[in-house]
Amino acid sequence: MIVEFIASTNIAEDLLQRTASTLRVQEIVRLSLAPAFLLAAIGAVMNVMMARLIWIANRIERLEEKMADVRTEKDTRELARLRRRRKLSQRAVMLSTLAALTICVVIALLFISAFITPQIGTITAIAWILTMVFLISGLVNFAAETYVAASGQSKTGAEDEGS
Repeated sequence: MIVEFIASTNIAEDLLQRTASTLRVQEIVRLSLAPAFLLAAIGAVMNVMMARLIWIANRIERLEEKMADVRTEKDTRELARLRRRRKLSQRAVMLSTLAALTICVVIALLFISAFITPQIGTITAIAWILTMVFLISGLVNFAAETYVAASGQSKTGAEDEGS
């Protein structure tokens, strides 16, 4: 059924006419550049988030090994703080990943809009808004994690918190 739909000469001709204009394709590419740059920025921020998450996970592992032999009150407090940081970091990474996925949907919708007759501006706008919600939420969680790291470091005098 789908093959017949695509094979229809009317649809094929319609698609060719809609995309034959170099100016129209250039406009779509131009419109998709801002979301593509945002996608690159999200990736850069996620790289920092992942580095922190890996450091936290390694620190938890080392601390748990140490606590198997000797358990101190300071280590117990630090472990609880590290687990809170890990939870915030994981949430920040997941929300940022969702932002990256939805920005990819925005880019795809921008290109699809050139090939179809129905207007999908509302769907594209909703995807953009979802991207912003996920990105803001991820950044808030990342900020909370850095706050917990900074407040815990001054209280416990822990060694380098990593980056």
